[in-house]
Amino acid sequence: MTKYLLLLLLPLITYGQENFDQVLNDQYDRFREQGIESRRFKHQDIQPLIESIGKEDGFTLTTLGNSIQGRSISMISVGTGDVDVLLWSQMHGDESTATMAMFDIFNYLKENKDILQGLRVHFIPMLNPDGAELFQRRNAIGIDINRDALRLQSPESRILKAARDSLQADFGFNLHDQSRYYNAEKTSKPATLSFLAPAFNFEKDMSEKRESAMKIIAMMNEVVQKHANGQVGRYSDAFEPRAFGDNMQKWGTSTILIESGGHPEDREKQFIRKLNYLSILTAIKGISDQSFKAKTTKAYWDIPRNDRKLFDLKIENLTFPYLGASYKVDLGIIYDEIENNSHSDFYLVGKIVDIGDLSTHYGYETLSAEGLTFKTGETYPTILSSFEEFRELDIPQLLRSGYTSVSISDLPTEIKFVTDPINVVDIKKIRIPRNNEMPTSPVNFGKNPTFLLMKNDQVVYAVVNGFVYRIDGAVNGVKNGLVE
Repeated sequence: MTKYLLLLLLPLITYGQENFDQVLNDQYDRFREQGIESRRFKHQDIQPLIESIGKEDGFTLTTLGNSIQGRSISMISVGTGDVDVLLWSQMHGDESTATMAMFDIFNYLKENKDILQGLRVHFIPMLNPDGAELFQRRNAIGIDINRDALRLQSPESRILKAARDSLQADFGFNLHDQSRYYNAEKTSKPATLSFLAPAFNFEKDMSEKRESAMKIIAMMNEVVQKHANGQVGRYSDAFEPRAFGDNMQKWGTSTILIESGGHPEDREKQFIRKLNYLSILTAIKGISDQSFKAKTTKAYWDIPRNDRKLFDLKIENLTFPYLGASYKVDLGIIYDEIENNSHSDFYLVGKIVDIGDLSTHYGYETLSAEGLTFKTGETYPTILSSFEEFRELDIPQLLRSGYTSVSISDLPTEIKFVTDPINVVDIKKIRIPRNNEMPTSPVNFGKNPTFLLMKNDQVVYAVVNGFVYRIDGAVNGVKNGLVE
């Protein structure tokens, strides 16, 4: 009889969930926390927001302890039910996407606590504030908190374990960021979000708790697919005995890992932040009304696995000369983020990370060099006396003339990059080659890619610092040139 009633109710549950998803999406801008606009924020930036939320009706703010360097670690709780849900973010200090989403969720829950029927939900927004200060993965003494679940050497690790144990949390959400170079297996689409119901032993056995996590993930995946179709991956379930997610599952907390990856034109992860908001609130409602139980573990296993075959830029069929011969290759290029001294902003340095047959790989951007002639760019022969003089240059005309860099004699040391599609050479750093030194290949693994692609003796594309600049101006995505 119970099974028959469940079958009757399933259409109503599904309809209600779809309507909930749509409302969440339509109202997102209303609840988006405007005080956070980029990934690089610190403890001092979010602490006023945490304290403000703690004063809201129905919310409780608890200081769980302090980091190694003495920064407070807080937990915000809301709801009055008997089922405890624990979410923790930024145990890796440079993985902040879900932290942003938490503040959006707080704003939503101020007005919509009704979705918490039967639940008490606990949020730890920044578990590793010392790492966040430097925007680095590890804590102040170099420990990866997510490999400290057994020894509990760090105060941050002990705080998380104590929170889980004191609550005897029924459900746990382990919120991370992953490399933007992961893709959904066998596709060119980035793994914008990846999910995992962690294994609790090397045999990857199943349990009721792990199955529940899989069903919750199946529910979240349905929502994400509506906004990022095909851009979901399933994280590897290889058991890591030192990791918190694996041990949470082992300790009896049904645990869900969310990894925020990459998305085109979203290096600051603001769209991915929204996906976290949608999927986490969907999961909370699904736990509250038990609708997740209608999902299947098969839907979880149907999610394609994470793969890592993405580049920022893939150049196909590039022919270049070296020592009297020609070589035809594909190039895989990524953009490394180089931070400023305060760890609050960055510029990008292009780097060739693979050369050869890359037919099984993909790019956020792909350029075919078929039929184009490779040419090494030259340095503009006039040495500029100042950076102000550089500002007066006609950069597109320089590129058309075959120049991909300019040199400056008096370059201020604080200038590390330029926002123009050309590289700048500090003549004080020019290296003079030794006699009889073997000439290097114009395309070097691990080096910065800057060159021209020609057709009929005309420059069609300038590749500057790994970015493609189309000379006719139709498509240009150069973020910055490099100061060398």
